[in-house]
Amino acid sequence: MKARVLIGLSALLLLASIESGARAEDVVAVVSAKSPVTSLTQSQVADIFLGKASRFPDGTQAIPIDQPEDTPVRDRFYTQVAGKSPAQVKAYWSKIIFTGRGQPPVQAANGVEVKKMIAQNPAAIGYIDSTLVDESVRVVSMK
Repeated sequence: MKARVLIGLSALLLLASIESGARAEDVVAVVSAKSPVTSLTQSQVADIFLGKASRFPDGTQAIPIDQPEDTPVRDRFYTQVAGKSPAQVKAYWSKIIFTGRGQPPVQAANGVEVKKMIAQNPAAIGYIDSTLVDESVRVVSMK
């Protein structure tokens, strides 16, 4: 009887941690702490990451840093900000590349690398899990 209770309790704890982890993960757009950018509209951020804009509203260059394909953070970002599923993002960039109208953003290995690249370049913008935010980057408030 004790073994069944322990197995049942372990399964409940695992399920609870999976569910809470999925909800706790917030994706935030970030720029270098040295960047003058503090806020952008959601469509401005989407335009930068979809190659429709290459500058911030103040005219300075915007360099988007992407996360690897098929990662939950990337999928959540494009769904929330651009309203596109992973398949739609892939199809979009395939078309843009094929027609010679642009190239997708530089891709970092993971969120830690995105944060490092952004911290070193005030022109860069990226997105990371909110738990990775520290003093080296600033969360961009989206109006």
